[in-house]
Amino acid sequence: MLISTMAFACMNAIVKDLVHMSAFQIVFFRSVSSLFFTFGYLLKNNISIFGNQRKLLVLRGLVGVTSMSLFFMSTKYLPIGTAVSLRYMAPIFAAVFAIIFLKERIKPLQWIFFVLAFAGVLVLKGFDTDLNGYGLVLIFISAVFSGLVYIVISKIGKGDHPVVVVNYFMVIATVLGGVLSINNWVTPVGTEWLMLIALGLFGYFGQVYMTKAFQIAATNQVAPLKYLEVIFTLLLGVSLFNEVYTLYSLLGIAMIVLGLVLNALYKGKK
Repeated sequence: MLISTMAFACMNAIVKDLVHMSAFQIVFFRSVSSLFFTFGYLLKNNISIFGNQRKLLVLRGLVGVTSMSLFFMSTKYLPIGTAVSLRYMAPIFAAVFAIIFLKERIKPLQWIFFVLAFAGVLVLKGFDTDLNGYGLVLIFISAVFSGLVYIVISKIGKGDHPVVVVNYFMVIATVLGGVLSINNWVTPVGTEWLMLIALGLFGYFGQVYMTKAFQIAATNQVAPLKYLEVIFTLLLGVSLFNEVYTLYSLLGIAMIVLGLVLNALYKGKK
């Protein structure tokens, strides 16, 4: 999980560095470079690339690419550490969607953890007057769609191989990202090509090692470590992009992460 969070943090830093490119172009390169791995795995293991639950697989891809695009857009207006921490509000929205669509029940203690995380957002925005409002709207909608991804994946269940699910996501993201970036295409130069390829590499290995972590250890042991991505990304933002975080910003981010870590621990024990 530590390797996974560092990989995702590196991917986030590259996204921040490529702010002069449109979000859709970054989505395109993030996805197309991952297809080599997903298609290769499916073909090597003789797994059907079309899957069994095609409507749900397409829906997962569309919801996922919407969340990804909005997240990349938000990084143009927000410090990267702030954007990542706010995107991690997705479990709260996932809980609400689970009540509506999956008829699940949320324990009272979980709501307390969610309130703590949301209070962190209020601290973040209420006291940090430099925080861009448009960027906040983008990242919140991204978190909503990210929460919806959890629900669609729950609906898919074990009916399709995990790599089939990821492959659908990458294919749809590649097509939509490529088409929507045509009018605002910026031709990469020099090391930008390497950075764009690295997007897919870091994203793919982040997913792989996160999956491995959940496979070999108890959820309550590894799930909280997932939020280290926020800390790693924040440190990269400060060191590479000279981002400045106020005391209230750090307090808000800490409250968000604490609330979500407590929720992950509680769910793992249950």
